[in-house]
Amino acid sequence: MYIVTAEEMYEIDQYAIEHGGIDGKILMENAGQAIAERIKKQEASRQSVAVVAGSGNNGGDGFVIARYLLLAGFTVKVFQLVPDHKVTGDALYHKQLFINQQGLIESDTTVEILRKDLPHYHFIIDAILGIGVKGDIRPSIKPFIDVINQSDQKVISVDIPSGLPANAGTNLDIAIKADVTYVIEAPKQSLFTEWGAPYYGDWEVVPIGMPEQAYLNRSPLKRWGREEVVSTLPKRDTFSHKGSHGRGAVIGGGQTMPGSVTLTARAALKSGAGLVTIATVKDNIPVIASTCTEAMYHVLEDRDGIITTNDVDLFTAFDGLAIGMGMGREQVTANFTQQLIEKLDMPMVIDADGLHHLKPILNKVSKRNYPLIITPHYGEMAMLTDYTVAQIKRSPFSIAKEFASKHQLYVVLKGKFTIITCPDGTQTVNDTGNAGLAKGGSGDVLAGIILAMIMQRQSLLEALCNACYIHGLSADMRVESGINTEFDLLASDVIDGLSHVFRTLV
Repeated sequence: MYIVTAEEMYEIDQYAIEHGGIDGKILMENAGQAIAERIKKQEASRQSVAVVAGSGNNGGDGFVIARYLLLAGFTVKVFQLVPDHKVTGDALYHKQLFINQQGLIESDTTVEILRKDLPHYHFIIDAILGIGVKGDIRPSIKPFIDVINQSDQKVISVDIPSGLPANAGTNLDIAIKADVTYVIEAPKQSLFTEWGAPYYGDWEVVPIGMPEQAYLNRSPLKRWGREEVVSTLPKRDTFSHKGSHGRGAVIGGGQTMPGSVTLTARAALKSGAGLVTIATVKDNIPVIASTCTEAMYHVLEDRDGIITTNDVDLFTAFDGLAIGMGMGREQVTANFTQQLIEKLDMPMVIDADGLHHLKPILNKVSKRNYPLIITPHYGEMAMLTDYTVAQIKRSPFSIAKEFASKHQLYVVLKGKFTIITCPDGTQTVNDTGNAGLAKGGSGDVLAGIILAMIMQRQSLLEALCNACYIHGLSADMRVESGINTEFDLLASDVIDGLSHVFRTLV
């Protein structure tokens, strides 16, 4: 599924009109009809509907929806928020079709009229503003958005909640807080941001017949879903052996945090890694071995539980490394991590404390033959980039792309919407997972799944996307099945849920 900016959506529309031969009136008809069909299935028939419409294409979609609901037996009235002369082009065409069906229009709607009349309708359709919003909303429109937000009626937005910018990185003024949004053709970037998503409510994408060619070379951003996982997840060969599925090492776990590397190793083994070695301090091994019996162990030199070794040659025989979980941030430990990164050219996942070790040598990593994979949350990304957390949340796509391109590495920016970015700027969004993952150890588990996936026969992008999807899906399935709730879900529960995930997918 493609995710688009406003500019990309305009280009896709234009391509469909100019090269696909699809008239703009037909695109508007398709959109309105498709949304009306979904409303008819979700809402009881013969209810009363208030359609609040603006002047542009979004308003035109509203007139089409109003016509189809009127024909289906709903009581419909359109509250037009602009003077008649402002409704032009395709929107005017569909307004006239609605009038031809004896549709009712309040063409001189005031804030007082809307506030007085809305309580008499069962639900509201928001068709005021579309994807072109940037920054402040016109003063003439703001009060109408306020009235709708203050109403008790269910609100259904067309394509995007009015007032909400389509693009990440755009300032938000005021927007409709929808209960449901029917997104036309392709989700917009703001749907996958922490600041934009709450305005959409429940959402569904409504296809309207855009040709596939319209998307080519226009939107490198995609949402990774079940279909992509099933089609790319490697099959296990009947005659494969443990060496066929990767020899991985998990390096970290200072004396005070043995659980971190345990979670990573268990997740890697449970996700298909053939062999996993845990490299940690000696005192941790009895604790870890009692929980992760399938792993092998390597003792790292330490001083009072702080990793002090500098022997990187022991890790040359591995197919992949996961570095940093519970490792500590002492300089002597950072020196070891930096030597691993600089001297060993193999796939590496850098997480947690390893990210702090990485920052001083970022200018060197672009020369590696195997790009690094970093897995920061917003706070760690702020540390690496010197942007603030607020700035990263406002513009996660552009900041992740800028960083991945500059340093030629893969960025897995963790959050409710995890953004996977390649060195060439290709980006993918994963939205599986729930609030139960907001707990210590969840990132360690993800690092282990990633380690297992990057050692299998699939592209690095596919491996990262599949790992993120599987990690989040395990949390979702544990909660949805009632085994856990979002309160009591632990990182170890996510590992235990991986078996169910793979049974479901494979």
